[in-house]
Amino acid sequence: MSLMQHLKFGDILLIMVAAFGIVLLSLKIWSGAAAERAVIRSGGKIFLDVSLAKDQQISVPGHLGISIVSIVKHRARISSDPSPRQYCVRQGWLQQAGEIALCLPNQVSVELVGRDKKYDSLSY
Repeated sequence: MSLMQHLKFGDILLIMVAAFGIVLLSLKIWSGAAAERAVIRSGGKIFLDVSLAKDQQISVPGHLGISIVSIVKHRARISSDPSPRQYCVRQGWLQQAGEIALCLPNQVSVELVGRDKKYDSLSY
């Protein structure tokens, strides 16, 4: 006898509602709020705390040279960096509060902040 033969309509409905609830809770808990500001650090110290409302490019001095931080349409990214492997440039656009891009060789970072932070598996 299979398991489906023992389940009634109410059992299947309860399983479907529970699965839908788990998906909704997961999306709510692990999705961050929209970011409001970008905190740009150089050498471990805050270089600039800037609003994401205005599109701009910011030159940030680092250990190896100048990094360029681009802010466009409430998103931020490191668009240019003198670091050899370009990991922070390849990371792309940051959009949600709690996201961060690090250029370790150049000691430059961009972190988006807002009212709520995005949670990941290390944050709960």
